Amino acid sequence: MSKLSGFPEFLPAERNVELAVLDHLRSVFELHGFANVETRAVEPLTTLLRKGEIDKEVYAVRRLHADPSEPAELALHFDLTVPFARYVVENAGHLQFPFRRYQIQKVWRGERPQAGRFREFTQADIDIVGDGELAFHFDVEVARVMAEALAKLPVPGLSITLQVSNRKVLEGFYLGLGIGEPTAVMQVIDKLDKLPAEKIASLLTEQGLSAEQAAACLALAEIVTSDTSFVDQVRALGVEHELLDEGLTELAAVIDGCAGVEGVAVTADLRIARGLDYYTGTVFETRVAEYPLLGSICSGGRYDQLASDGKRTYPGVGLSIGVSRLLSTLSASGVTASRSVPSAVLVAVTDEASRAASDTIAQQLRSRAIACEVAPSAQKFGKQIRFAERRGIPFVWFVTDEGDQVKDIRTGDQVSADPDSWTPPKNDLRPQVSYKETPK
Repeated sequence: MSKLSGFPEFLPAERNVELAVLDHLRSVFELHGFANVETRAVEPLTTLLRKGEIDKEVYAVRRLHADPSEPAELALHFDLTVPFARYVVENAGHLQFPFRRYQIQKVWRGERPQAGRFREFTQADIDIVGDGELAFHFDVEVARVMAEALAKLPVPGLSITLQVSNRKVLEGFYLGLGIGEPTAVMQVIDKLDKLPAEKIASLLTEQGLSAEQAAACLALAEIVTSDTSFVDQVRALGVEHELLDEGLTELAAVIDGCAGVEGVAVTADLRIARGLDYYTGTVFETRVAEYPLLGSICSGGRYDQLASDGKRTYPGVGLSIGVSRLLSTLSASGVTASRSVPSAVLVAVTDEASRAASDTIAQQLRSRAIACEVAPSAQKFGKQIRFAERRGIPFVWFVTDEGDQVKDIRTGDQVSADPDSWTPPKNDLRPQVSYKETPK
């Protein structure tokens, strides 16, 4: 059978890298009080097509023997934000607002498979949602939480930048220029990472902008700062509008709020607009300097109207990490785990008659959260050691006439050990993430 493209399947060592990343994200999110939820895989097709602009990428779902003349009613969700909005509306009476949730789940999107882009992939989302209103300080909070999560990813050598913008800044600036359709301009500006500035200017003039207006839009998009100096740079462009003032104040608060987070750069980047139409204020994208072609690995923003039952509205703000997108690139670059299995210890078997004793030792170690396994056969100890080497297991436990002993097969050191007290070094308890070779 030929391999299905766009549906990644990791080998055990690669999967251990993914688990390390997911465990880290869960830990950070839960430290900040986010509750975990999981939504169903399918949504009504009309719900998914009502938001955003990726209708050509939605996978419809129908029974094999359904009437082919009837249109499909269900589809696989293409992100976690739209399903979460539906979840909030349906469960509002059981939720405590502001509701803080994190969600790590598969999503499906009918893209053309290529490096870093899949048809099935894992996303990790955080959102804070309010009932009727949501204070702006939550925009600052989710930005800081995600900055902390990205800064401490268990993958060495990454230079990550969290890029922050605000659609109010862009929309207010365009309105101040006299542009009647600011959303259409934002969608063009959002393509600056893919198209040269000259092409963007041409697209803007095709929408009816004057050359001067197009130039001003591009000048705004060129502003990138690591502090709040962007405010003065925007003011220097000479455009005024009430919405612009509001957006600049909000964006400055986010940048100030992320000050002090070490290990990740947080910048105000006014070319960031986000293409989905439900964002209304703060917007985010994230880049990894070592992998410029990867694009954004984490994005999101503020949405004030996405979740509503017609009577009540639930505004929110959130961010989503493309876990599979990041990990596939890291794996191709040599990022792996120190071993394919969780086992830190292989308990050797002297002969089959003594296997029960080896099983007992293994259980004693497991009772203290030390992952281990028992040798599959009572071969010569040299062969059992080689078996451990092939699996990447660092320690082998022996039952000898002189008592129990444990051997670090990497160094050859062998010492007496008590299964009720011996513990491997911390870095050996679980597989560690590293590069096969030091990246150049």
